[in-house]
Amino acid sequence: MARTIIYTYKDEEKTLTFSYQQHRNIHEAVAEAEGIDITDYLKMEQQLEQISDTKAVRNYRDNHFKKLGFGIITLKPKENLGVGQKPKPQVK
Repeated sequence: MARTIIYTYKDEEKTLTFSYQQHRNIHEAVAEAEGIDITDYLKMEQQLEQISDTKAVRNYRDNHFKKLGFGIITLKPKENLGVGQKPKPQVK
């Protein structure tokens, strides 16, 4: 099921449709959407995962993406709908 990513890149808020079938995580998806090659970053992240705890990996990831120009990167919260309910139309 597709989700929506809300992120800022160079002080501009953007949205992106995201699926775990296409990307391993939301950071890979936003980097691809902005045309940024993160191959070297992914290699380093895998090495860190082998020797460090998740907090160190998360710290490295957050700092790296800040250097690339990203601000907040998060998934839009799901709407919990009851049976037979339709999603509310988005007003822009």
